[in-house]
Amino acid sequence: MTAEEEKILHLFETHVRQLIIKHKDTLEHNKELNQALTEEKTRVQELEQRIATLEQQYANLKMAKMIEITTAENQAAQKRINKLIREIDKCIALLNV
Repeated sequence: MTAEEEKILHLFETHVRQLIIKHKDTLEHNKELNQALTEEKTRVQELEQRIATLEQQYANLKMAKMIEITTAENQAAQKRINKLIREIDKCIALLNV
């Protein structure tokens, strides 16, 4: 082998080693990115579950408020009915006299 061929071979070996190093670095970086992606997917799932829980709690709260309002309206209506019954009883008592 001539000196020129040895120089070319040495240069080729250097390039191959550099490519191998870059390949290993790229694989490591890819591994880190995949791990980060997995963590983010897990985080997204947890947040979606939290959103679903909060939406359910909000729906329950709305329902409770509607029931509370309905209960308050029912109590007011019951008081009005009782007042009307007392007035009717007074009228009947006056008629019986």
